[in-house]
Amino acid sequence: MIQWLQITSGRGPAECCWVVAQLIQTILREAKENSIAAHVLEAIPGEQPRTLRSALIVLEGERALDFSSQFTGTVQWIGTSPFRPRHKRHNWYAGVESITFPEHPVWSEQDIKIETMRSSGPGGQHVNKTETAVRAVHVPTGLSAIAREERSQYLNRKLALARLSQLIKGVSRKDYEQAQKERWNAHNSLERGNPVRVFEGPEFTSRPTNPVS
Repeated sequence: MIQWLQITSGRGPAECCWVVAQLIQTILREAKENSIAAHVLEAIPGEQPRTLRSALIVLEGERALDFSSQFTGTVQWIGTSPFRPRHKRHNWYAGVESITFPEHPVWSEQDIKIETMRSSGPGGQHVNKTETAVRAVHVPTGLSAIAREERSQYLNRKLALARLSQLIKGVSRKDYEQAQKERWNAHNSLERGNPVRVFEGPEFTSRPTNPVS
């Protein structure tokens, strides 16, 4: 089985990008400990050294799905900012989405139309000057999936195709559009909800997860 983990800092500051970079190393290490093959397919660097805005990790193995579920959701790091030590905030977040990309897609390449567009955040903010957002359209059914979170057209294309495959396999248009809305809201509001994993300190040490009030 092949499983993808998309890790994102959302619209978070440099500290959240630092969390993404640390989280990737943790996932790769724990995957190895569990005999799961893992590698980074693509990573988008942040503005600060040793930070990443987002990344896509590929997991391969019979237990890949179970392993990915341990990280899917919001991940919290509790610690002093490595860039702004006097900053009062000590809670930083990253989001993780688990995506199953079918080894045998339910569509033919001739049936897929790829469209690119300029990506923008809510209210037209954060508009990209290049067309990095991707819409994948299944021509026979008219179903489509959009990926616009990433600044890489290559990565957005892969995410859009994976989501389209899931949609074609039986998710209704209404349910899918609602899921897309919820995913985008989570992408911009990572602090909402209880974290699935909590780390703390400069060593990014894992600790038992407790509900966040």
